[in-house]
Amino acid sequence: MPKVLRKSEGRPIRDEMDRQGLTLEELSEMTRRVDPEGRGVSPKTIGRLVSRGRSGRNPCELRTAWLIVEAMDWQMHRGFSMPSPSISNPERSTPNAEDDR
Repeated sequence: MPKVLRKSEGRPIRDEMDRQGLTLEELSEMTRRVDPEGRGVSPKTIGRLVSRGRSGRNPCELRTAWLIVEAMDWQMHRGFSMPSPSISNPERSTPNAEDDR
């Protein structure tokens, strides 16, 4: 599954949680309610996304980010961004003008 990156060491997520008065456990429960599979995002994972310390993590699964922003009725671009394209994985298709025969 694709990864996204948290912005500004998780500050926008922390700020929104503070604005809504949410704890890690409350946000985790909210993600379970919006998750079609009913699993949600654990408080520990949310904690990693909002942490500024050594436990903080910049990349996360797109699904994780989606559940968090959906639960908070928030916009994805406020807290997460797409990683830049990897140079090590160039496009593997052949242009129409070239023939592999």
